Amino acid sequence: MVQASYHFPRGFLWGTATAAYQVEGNNTNNQWCIWEQNGHTKGICGLAADWWGGRWKEDLDRAAEGGQNAHRFSVEWSRIQPTPDTWDEDALEHYRNMLRGMRDRGLTAMVTLHHFTDPIWFYELDSWENDQSPALFEKFVRKTVEALKEYCTLWCTINEPNVYALSGYVVGDFPTKRRGLDIATKVMANMLRGHARAYRAIHEIQHESRVGYAHHHRPMVPKRAWNPLDRLMRNIRYTGVNMAFPSALSTGVMKSPIAKIQIPEAKGTQDFLGLNYYSVDTVSFHPGKRNELFTHSEYPADADMSDSNFLANIPEGLFETIKWAVNTYPNLPILITENGVEDSDDHIRPRYLAQHIHQVWRAVNFN
Repeated sequence: MVQASYHFPRGFLWGTATAAYQVEGNNTNNQWCIWEQNGHTKGICGLAADWWGGRWKEDLDRAAEGGQNAHRFSVEWSRIQPTPDTWDEDALEHYRNMLRGMRDRGLTAMVTLHHFTDPIWFYELDSWENDQSPALFEKFVRKTVEALKEYCTLWCTINEPNVYALSGYVVGDFPTKRRGLDIATKVMANMLRGHARAYRAIHEIQHESRVGYAHHHRPMVPKRAWNPLDRLMRNIRYTGVNMAFPSALSTGVMKSPIAKIQIPEAKGTQDFLGLNYYSVDTVSFHPGKRNELFTHSEYPADADMSDSNFLANIPEGLFETIKWAVNTYPNLPILITENGVEDSDDHIRPRYLAQHIHQVWRAVNFN
């Protein structure tokens, strides 16, 4: 067996990431619970990993024992603010207790304030379609950060706003009431406004804070490089998936395939860039996919695939993603906020993780 040692800078953060709906259990006051009950998923979240029942202690014990020194987790908006005019102080104390547990285990905490789930009352107001959504989000952020600031200085405002908007309002895999690329564009614009308001609110409350968001970045290649339609579709899809938030945070203008929207208050509102990377898409022209701007995405036929063919193991894409981030934001710290693969029996995960860590080492040393 080939072996190698890779050295990373002192203070490098090694950790795992979780989402409240993924691990807490018994989250019944958000739109995903309704979505499950209406039969849109293969199962229900149910008890999940029972973190709300206290089993976060066991998992974080294992994390610390395995040499991790950081953990990213999300708070559940619907627990903290179950109705527009009420706050659950017990829920906030539960999260404070978790943060104390991370500190005691030597884990640097990153708190994600929005990770795909919306309170039912927010959903009934049409969620991020509603032009009041940025102010409503800021109100929640202020309450939460004020309560947790003793134990955390690293904040992720929103997880993967591009995935939230496109998977819901274009593809239809996430809970929404309506669909359409124009609606998805409006949703991303309002999420940008919410992020900007949250950024300033957090810094007002906690001057030493570091605030960013988690960007799902999807490198793409044309299926047939010689085909001008495939190259065009690759560029259209790449812009639609990857560039809305980054363009606005760089320039104050949100760019999408169908619009350019002025959001000047968003410019410069990040202290780090969170990168979520999983795989690379192969893109071609497809006349039957009008809702996706006639683009089609797939993986190579010989790809190293995950259990349900959801992900292809393409570690070089992580290096390209980091290179894109460095070129786009040359003065910002980069945190890999998500990377991994679904794998029920660990037949692909060991090599997936090792190969992707190698690409991070390559970027740290040679980018």
